[in-house]
Amino acid sequence: MALIRLLQRKLDGEILFREPTSGDVPAYAILSHTWGKEEVIFQDIEGNADMSKTVNKAGWRKIQFCAKQAAANRL
Repeated sequence: MALIRLLQRKLDGEILFREPTSGDVPAYAILSHTWGKEEVIFQDIEGNADMSKTVNKAGWRKIQFCAKQAAANRL
């Protein structure tokens, strides 16, 4: 069972979930924001979700920005 769910930004820019197990938790950033319309939720990107709808949500831009910032900070 995963201790935490993390979003991982791959080198090609793809964003996916990572569920590290005990002892395998990488360095990560905690980024907070307020919830508004069109936020991305777990079900939007988990498993076989239809990403064509997800990437058009306003909240997706927040996720992309945060992922780029974490990469810039080498996380």
